[in-house]
Order: sequence, then structure tokens, then C-alpha cells
Amino acid sequence: MTDVIVIGAGPAGLMAAEVAAARGMSVTLADAMPSVGRKFLMAGKSGLNLTKNEPLAAYLAAFGPVPDSLRATLASFGPAEVMAWTEDLGQPLFTGSTGRVFPTVMKASPLLRAWLARLVATGVTLQTRWRWAGWQGDAVLFQTPRGPQVITAKAVVLALGGASWARLGSDGSWTQYLPDAVVPFAPANMGFVVEWSAHMSPHLGAPVKAVAMSAGAVTTRGECVISTRGIEGGGIYALSRALRDGAPLIMDLLPDRTLAQVRAAIARPRGKASLTNHLRKVLRLDPVRLALLAEFGRPWPDDLAALIKALPIRHGGPRPLDEAISTAGGVRLDSLTDDLMLKHRPGTFCAGEMLDWEAPTGGYLISGCLATGRRAGTAAADYANDR
Repeated sequence: MTDVIVIGAGPAGLMAAEVAAARGMSVTLADAMPSVGRKFLMAGKSGLNLTKNEPLAAYLAAFGPVPDSLRATLASFGPAEVMAWTEDLGQPLFTGSTGRVFPTVMKASPLLRAWLARLVATGVTLQTRWRWAGWQGDAVLFQTPRGPQVITAKAVVLALGGASWARLGSDGSWTQYLPDAVVPFAPANMGFVVEWSAHMSPHLGAPVKAVAMSAGAVTTRGECVISTRGIEGGGIYALSRALRDGAPLIMDLLPDRTLAQVRAAIARPRGKASLTNHLRKVLRLDPVRLALLAEFGRPWPDDLAALIKALPIRHGGPRPLDEAISTAGGVRLDSLTDDLMLKHRPGTFCAGEMLDWEAPTGGYLISGCLATGRRAGTAAADYANDR
């Protein structure tokens, strides 16, 4: 018997365990993998972008339309609180030029070690290789190397992740135990399939810089990468929701020049120069942007300048779900109370990426997981305390 059992040891589950233990609860933290925080550590390989240091209103707007209760949860543990919490774990931070916040060491492992030490110090019991297998009556059932384990708890926090990066533990298999409360998963923050022609071969792996991209009402100046599988990178991820919903991808190859300026430059005499060399000379287009223009612009239209300012990038849809950085879909928010408790199963709370929400890259996803984990862990402790 334990007061609170937390299932899933990513950022949301670790935070839920921390706050529940801090309220005097006996806490068991269980994870299906041999070690905890695997996706968190993977995120740390690119620097571990923990949050975005920006005004709270702008921060909350990045999460899109969410219920007021979830917005309040996100606001209660926003950028300032995430930064203070991280530094309290002995991890200095710095803020980059775009407002993204990183540990000074630019990796996740020191933070995770300090976090686990804090949990151990507060009496949290950690069980690895424990895979959740639903319920057995009012108890929680796990499949473990020692056979089935049945645990009775006063409150349960589910922090089981989404359905991307299955090899790191987020395989979405938990949905079978919550069939009536789940929106089907869809990829988020993902690349898009492009079947490149042979002339693009020299540019595979090259970054696309100095462009603006738009999809629907969203525009970004972020970079992207031409990969063997298609087009990906931060600039594409920022548009991924709109693209997934069917908006066309439009690229402005010269965002710092007006349409009239581009037309005037193209109209200059070109002599014996080829059109490609003429564009390179008068517009200073690099080889990658010229290649994209040729890939998606031929046959050349009469108004080439308009095409350069609004080049449609044709693609074959999102990359597969398991390749996405994160996922949309998951536990329906209307199936939860304001405290993130399942309405049909009192005492069971949900947190993190398993919720049906969608956060862009840039520190929002990790911060949101921490905030929802904190809310669920606090509510679970209060629930257990009343039992």
C-alpha cells in the first residue's frame, strides 16, 4: 500500500512524484523502461531547452486554444518558476538570443541526477521495468520481471507520455486502458515527406537559411533542413500543426526585399548569363534557395518575382508518428476535472504529453509537462490525504 503511485518517469511523472512526496505522501514511481527520463535525456543532446523566457501572455499563447483550467495550470508554473526550480537543483541557466533557456552545461544528465537525488532523499520508491497493465479492481496492475505486481494506492498519477519515440518509452500502448477518454494520436513538431528530384541530391542535409515560411495564419523566420526524407527543422516544426491540418506551405526566399524590389532586380539586363546565374547575381540567392526555386517553380511563370516571394513547397504529408518530436491527441481534456483527475475514475490523475494538447518546440513542451505534473501531483496528494 502506498499513498500515491506515479506511473511514468519522464518530466511530468518526476515532478508529480516530487510534489506529492514534499506533501508528506509515501510515493512509488514506476516506469516501464530500465532507466528513467530517457526522452528527457534525448532532448538534452541538443542542449535541453527547458523553457522560453518571455512575458507570460506570449508564453501561454504558444499553447494555442486550451481550457481556462489548463491555462491556469500552465501559468502557475511558467518560465520564471521553471527557471527558479532548475537553479534550486544546482543547475545554472542561460537565456539565448531568442529567449530559449538552457542549462549552462547544455545537457540533461546533471539535472536528472540532481532531481533523482532529491526524490530519493524525500523517500520516493523507484521501480523500473514495471509496465502498467491497467487495473485489477481498485488496484494498479504491472507486468514486471518478477511477474505481475498489484499495488494498492490512495491516488494514482498517470504520466505515460505520447506515442512518439517508442524506443524511449513513449509508445502510446496505455490507450487500451482508457479507450473512452482518448483522442487518436497525431504527429506534432514533425518533418514532412518530400520526394526530391535527382537535382536536389547535392543539397541533402543542407540548411535553408534567410527565408520566411508560412502555413495558414502562422509565419516563421526559423531555419529548416533538406533531408533525404523531406523537409524538417525548427522552422517547419513551428508550422507543423497548420500543415498537418491541410494549410499549404509557402516559402518567401527573400523576406527582406519587397516584391517590387525583387521585380526590379530581375528586370536588370542579364546579357548572356543563364537565368540561374542572373538570379544568383542580382538577388544573391544561395545554391540551396536556387535549387528549391527550380524544384518547385518550373516551368518558370511570367512573374518570377511573385514566385520567389511565395514559393509553394509541395510535400506528401507528415513523417510517421514515431519520428515526431511530440504528439497531439491523448486523454481528452473534457474527460478531466480542473485538477486533471479522470471524471470516470476518481483518484486517478493525468499529466504531461499524454494529455490532448499540443505545444511547439522552444521549451514549451517540457515546461508544460512540468506544470501539469506539478498540478496532478499536488491534487493526488490532497486526494490521498483525505482518504
